[in-house]
Parts: sequence; C-alpha cells; structure tokens
Amino acid sequence: MADDARWPLTITDALGREVTIQKKPEAILLGTGFNLIALSLIHPDPVSLLAGWSDDMKNYNTEIYESFVAKFPKLADVPVIGDGTGDGLSFETLLSLKADLAIMANWQAQTELGKQAIEHLGSIGVPVVVVDFNDHVLEKTPDTIRLLGRILDRDQQAEAYARFYEERVQRIRSRVAAHPQPGPTVLMDAYPNPDRCCYAYGTGSLGEFISLTGSRNIAGDLPRVGGMVSDEFVMAQNPQVYIATASPGGGQYSAFSVGPGVSPEEARDTLAKAVDTTVLAALDAVRNRRVYGLWNFFNAVPINILAAEALAAWLRPDIFPDIDPAETMKEINDRFAAVPFTGAYWTELGPSP
Repeated sequence: MADDARWPLTITDALGREVTIQKKPEAILLGTGFNLIALSLIHPDPVSLLAGWSDDMKNYNTEIYESFVAKFPKLADVPVIGDGTGDGLSFETLLSLKADLAIMANWQAQTELGKQAIEHLGSIGVPVVVVDFNDHVLEKTPDTIRLLGRILDRDQQAEAYARFYEERVQRIRSRVAAHPQPGPTVLMDAYPNPDRCCYAYGTGSLGEFISLTGSRNIAGDLPRVGGMVSDEFVMAQNPQVYIATASPGGGQYSAFSVGPGVSPEEARDTLAKAVDTTVLAALDAVRNRRVYGLWNFFNAVPINILAAEALAAWLRPDIFPDIDPAETMKEINDRFAAVPFTGAYWTELGPSP
C-alpha cells in the first residue's frame, strides 16, 4: 500500500476509542518509555520517531535504557514528558512539543490526569492511541502489535511478530489441553521484601501465565491485578511453587535483582537471599527448591512470551521438556529486535549445592 493511500487512518484502540490519524506519524509522544520496546520490535530505528517520552524505563531499568542509547545516541536528547505514571505527565511539555501522535498505556489513560491529557492533546490536533500490554495479554498482545504496525506502516513486520507470539502461546495451550491434570499450586510474589509478605499477582497481568500452564494460582480469588496477602494466608496455602518478580537492583523494596543487564549469578544469588525469611523458608516450594524469578516489567512489554515459556517449563516440566525461553529470546533478537535483549530476565534457585 502506498503511503499516501493509507492516510487518514482510523483505528480502534485498546479502550475501544475510534481514533483518526491524519498522516504517517513522524513525531510521537510515548506516555511510558517501556513502549519503546514494542516499537523496537517492528521498526529498525524507533528513536527516530520520538518527539518526547516518559523516563520510567530510564529510571526503573537503567540497563535497558543504556543499551538503547548505545545503539541510538539521540535517545538521550529526547524531551521528557513525564515519569511514566498517568498522574506524572507534564502538560506544559506535552503541549509545547510538535507531535503528530501520542501513544499511552491503558493504565495511564484511565487516570484522571491521563484523561485530561487525551482531551488536551486532541484539542490541539494530536491524536492519542491507547495500547495495552498488561491486561488480558494473551489475547491483546498480538492485536496491539498489529495495531502499531498499521499506525507506523509496518504491517509486515508487525504481522510476523504477532504470528510468532501466537504460535508459541498456542503450543502451550494445545499441550495443556492434551494433559488436563492440574499443575502445581503457585504464589507469584512481586518484589519480595523481608519486612512484609506478600504482594501476590492475581489472575491478570503476569498471573495469566500461571493459568495458561494449567497450574493453580493461590491468589486466584483476589482482584485480577492481585494484592497483599498475609503471612498466615501464604503459610496456610503452602504453595508448591514460588515465583518472585523484581527489576535490576531490586528497586527500593527488594533484594532480588533480575532483568536487563543482570548477570545469571546475581539473579540466582539474590533470589536465594529473597526467600531466606521465616515465612518463605517454611514453604514446601522453598524447601523443595521450586523457586524461580522473573523480570517484573514483563507485565508491560510484548516480549512477555518469554515469561509464558519460562513458567511452562518450570511448572509443567513433564509436558514441556522442549520449551526453552532462551532459544525464543535468541530468535526475537535475531529476527525482530532493533536492540538485542541481554541479561538474566528469569532465573531459578536450582537444586541444593
């Protein structure tokens, strides 16, 4: 399709809003910096498209930001429009930049300030597209990639990644359907902290991957996003598998460090420290060393298929002996990624030394 035949383009975004984009975007505002990862899977130079972005990826995952800057030095000079929270947008900066499109995450667009930003940007002729990589991810991730492909006139690249993703999800679904016996009980704990237990993922976001494997989330009765659970609850449930999530350096809440730029040794050693607490050490999962860890920001990016495959291999090794997320990451790097993903994005405690 010739460029001039596509525009103006009307699409339906993640919130069901009809949005009309007048011309091929050349100056995009990113409400969250993590959406640069999505753009980088379908565009060879995503930084060239940016008029402004939020600095949450830079602040929370410095290593992956630095890998992008090493490949695309101009990223360091892209104006900052906010801190990545829906309520952390700078209206003054937003309205001062000459943008032709804004992309926001669904959770940002649902905040009060996010709603105001959509209205104000629309009033000056900047359309806002809302994307969703963190809720109902199994069905929405491929469609959101396809949506970005339409918007950026990168349909072929987006379709290739969407199919790559769907084929791997279907491999897991089909295998589980053929082996309907339930998998183990699981606690997925965000940023384990010795001073409190525990923020458990519910059935949404990364918790969806527990259900995908046919396993049982002990926090399945909580709201979809999850929530705090008590020591008593965790000990009574006594999960068979424990999965921690965190980011490089562990942030201010946790000693566990995992993700971009983290070495396998650091990830494994800090995971061992994270479960060395009175409550966690008493669980069957820890005593049997069925302890694993994931990069928490898989809940915001379309490479979350790596998390799905890691959980499949960990939770149901009997039916997924052939699934290796490291091979999938290599294929993502070889076929799609403008900036290769490096580091220990997942880890496991392993057998006793």
